[in-house]
Amino acid sequence: MELVVFVAAALVCLAGAVGVVLSDHPVHSALSLVGTLFGIAVLFIAQDAEFLAAVQIIVYAGAIVVLFLFVIMLLGVDRTEDLRVEPLAGQRVGAAVAAGLLFAGLSALVVAGSITGKPSTAAPNDTETSNVTQLAELLFTRYLWAFEITSVLLVIGVVGAVVLARHRRDAYVDDDAADDGAGLGAAEGRAS
Repeated sequence: MELVVFVAAALVCLAGAVGVVLSDHPVHSALSLVGTLFGIAVLFIAQDAEFLAAVQIIVYAGAIVVLFLFVIMLLGVDRTEDLRVEPLAGQRVGAAVAAGLLFAGLSALVVAGSITGKPSTAAPNDTETSNVTQLAELLFTRYLWAFEITSVLLVIGVVGAVVLARHRRDAYVDDDAADDGAGLGAAEGRAS
């Protein structure tokens, strides 16, 4: 039964991830991300990590994806863009190189872990306290600044995206057309 749950959740995660990457519409991409996050929550439940599954649904699917959708709707990028018009050749090569390096690094970690037989990082092995207590202790002591800095970076990213989108939208406004429309209306008003 565990194998069936794992395979089903893994397929949901993969289908959602492919939907995020291949979708032309940003809203469809965000909704595919929700499917991926639900699949990961099922995998957490299969590992008896109910708290992490609840946090996955509440925080990521509930808050982060809603934030993404809010920014998408606020910026008005819910239409597809023609990527063939913009010069992305250098970015595509850089992305391919970065993906290759990431794959090589992750492969090296997997091979190093399989050779030594031990995971590369040691996890705390305290059986007297619950997982939730251990997680809370780590989040509010050791990793507190990392989470605070991440939240500040997310806010900066959202504000930067709004500023850039407002600037770009203002650049496309045709002032001459607006003046012509006002002039025609005034001329029609005088003619009648």
